[in-house]
Amino acid sequence: MRLLILAVAAVLLLQVSAAGAVRTEPLLGGWHPIKNLSDPYVREIAQFAVKARNDQAKTGLVLEKVVKGETQVVAGTNYRLVVEVKDGTNKKSFEALVWDKPWEHSRRLSSFKAVKGKP
Repeated sequence: MRLLILAVAAVLLLQVSAAGAVRTEPLLGGWHPIKNLSDPYVREIAQFAVKARNDQAKTGLVLEKVVKGETQVVAGTNYRLVVEVKDGTNKKSFEALVWDKPWEHSRRLSSFKAVKGKP
């Protein structure tokens, strides 16, 4: 009988410990930091954003680097990137939001706005 009580107590203790554990897997729909900003696919997304902006606004921005990035899974992937670009001799930072659905060969620039100060 004591063994049964100890076993039940151990199971309850494990359940309580697991319930209080910090969640480590990502939540679907939430934003998650991009760990490798130099990943070629991330660079491709950034180049797409700058080219799309140039086409829309008739500008000549040139991508220098990706400064910061996050992804969000939503029937595809949203990429929120802070990019540093050259506009002639001036360096500027922009936040670009790109929606990517590679299995349908679909990609869209949702927004491209100036970042004030440091990203």
